[in-house]
Amino acid sequence: MSGSLWLKPPTTGASPLPGIPRPRRRPPAAHLDEAPPARPVPAEPPTATAPSAPAGRGGAPAPADTAGADAGASPRAPRAGAAAPAGHPTSTGTTRPEAPAGQAAPLPQDSAGPPTPAGPRAPAGPSVIAVPSAPTPQAGAPAPAGATRPAAVAGRPAPIGPPPAGGEPAAADAPPLAGPPPAGGGLAADPLDELAARLDGFVAAAVHPDEIAAILESDGMTDEHIRLTYGRADSFSLAEDLYARVERRHPEPSAPSAGVWHGELWGCLLRGLVFALPGLAYVLAAPLLAAEHGRFGLPAGTVPLLAGAVTGWLWNQALSHRAYTWLGLGDRTAAARALLTGAPAGALAGAAVALVTAGPGETPAAVFAAGQSLYLAAATVLLVLGRERALFCALLPLAGAVPAFRWDLPDALRAGLLLASLAASVAFAAAALRPGVRRGAAGRGGPPRAASLPYGLFGLGSGLLVLRAGVADTLVSGAGAVIALTLSMGPAEWLLHRFRGESLTRLRTLTTAREFRRAVTGTLVLCLGGYLTVLLALTLGATLAWPGAPWPTLPRLVTLLLIGTVLWLGLLLQAFGAVLSAATVCLFAAAAQTVQPAAGPVAAGGAAAVLAVLTSALLVRPTAHRA
Repeated sequence: MSGSLWLKPPTTGASPLPGIPRPRRRPPAAHLDEAPPARPVPAEPPTATAPSAPAGRGGAPAPADTAGADAGASPRAPRAGAAAPAGHPTSTGTTRPEAPAGQAAPLPQDSAGPPTPAGPRAPAGPSVIAVPSAPTPQAGAPAPAGATRPAAVAGRPAPIGPPPAGGEPAAADAPPLAGPPPAGGGLAADPLDELAARLDGFVAAAVHPDEIAAILESDGMTDEHIRLTYGRADSFSLAEDLYARVERRHPEPSAPSAGVWHGELWGCLLRGLVFALPGLAYVLAAPLLAAEHGRFGLPAGTVPLLAGAVTGWLWNQALSHRAYTWLGLGDRTAAARALLTGAPAGALAGAAVALVTAGPGETPAAVFAAGQSLYLAAATVLLVLGRERALFCALLPLAGAVPAFRWDLPDALRAGLLLASLAASVAFAAAALRPGVRRGAAGRGGPPRAASLPYGLFGLGSGLLVLRAGVADTLVSGAGAVIALTLSMGPAEWLLHRFRGESLTRLRTLTTAREFRRAVTGTLVLCLGGYLTVLLALTLGATLAWPGAPWPTLPRLVTLLLIGTVLWLGLLLQAFGAVLSAATVCLFAAAAQTVQPAAGPVAAGGAAAVLAVLTSALLVRPTAHRA
């Protein structure tokens, strides 16, 4: 529609769509055969000779002079927005000049101001109004080269058929048209291009032209305005043209809130550190736990310590699941109440089991196990409520165990550091639970307690696997493996968040189930491989740092990596709700290693294979990742 007559809409900041101009009052139409009233004609200026046609355009030269029109027979007033024929005055009082051969005649500009003085009159033409054309050649002469029909006005069809005979060119010295010329000296800008630029964001994101039509109609753009301004029949035709002109640029879907799956790397590493720092307490308490004889080929005091730890893992894992369930329901007070009643009960249960399993001469170890159970209860409260920094501060006194690797510390100092760390942990946990105590009991019922039992069993099975990795030969040789597995829980947690986030991204961006399976499988392999790499590095580092620890053999490293695979895949299945399967596999593997210690690598390998199959069957389905 370049060069067409259009009404430029005003630019407003309220809407990206152009405004709709009000229709102008049209003068009453005159009959074609009725002559308009006579108007005074100013003194006729001297006529000028029209210049010859430019070279290369063809056609006969324009006449040298022009004849004046009859003063009493001026042309009728044209309709609003219509172009006046050559040789007749326009609505502004000017005479429309004739274009050279091969070019469309320029269109007049509408103006609401007073009429300008008329220029030299054109020779009298035929009585019927016709669209002007290039100069008509003389009879018998060939048609001029490059002659074209005039351009069509916006919303009106171009004239069909040959130009009327007898047309005469307009005066060469006609005054200029009212209004500024088009930018750049060329044709006027296409209003459809301007509209496409204004609506670029809406049009590029549309998936069907009907969306664009809805936007146009919702802004009040009528079909009459569309026909007048853009030369299209209605909003649907205009929408189809806009849809074809603008390239599709569909925006990426916004990432949903990660919610409980959001995990920063530093936060996960801090959790792994607070998981491992309690191990320094065993270094401080080693001289206090010394006894003459042990049982089951283990050092003295090992049995009550392990019994209390396993009981704490079982209880606190189930308790944390129940508290997290309350947090998921948006009731933090109920979660605090669950921890307030469950944490002391777990501490008492762990202490009781440690005292019952203690043998002769293992009373100091049983007392230490009771303090260990109290710490596990306090740590569960702080970790569930998101107080990792408070727990880290409470464990700082255990840093005094670092000099104990090289120098012998007094027993009083060792006991003081242990009691200070335990007291700080309990104090921070009590402060975190205080809001639940002030608000009292709630009236509604909570989630069933039986739903937390599988999580407790998973904690028991995974804890037994870690203990078997530590006491396979001796505590000294297995210390590096236990420390590495404990420290690796921080990176393992972050990789779980990473897998979940990548799976949600693939769920939004991929379109077929086959592509999703491939992407999720690749992400699973990368995350598991990353965790095993971290576990291997931590094992070698802990072995080098632990005094007197022998270098791990290849079979022990393979067994450790298999146990790490079982733990990470079990945590992944637990996170996706398949905790009963993970707990069953871990318990069977731990039982097999306990009954037949030599079958450790085989049991760990079989458990890892079963969990890998379960993970592949469950997590490659898109429905498993939907909230």
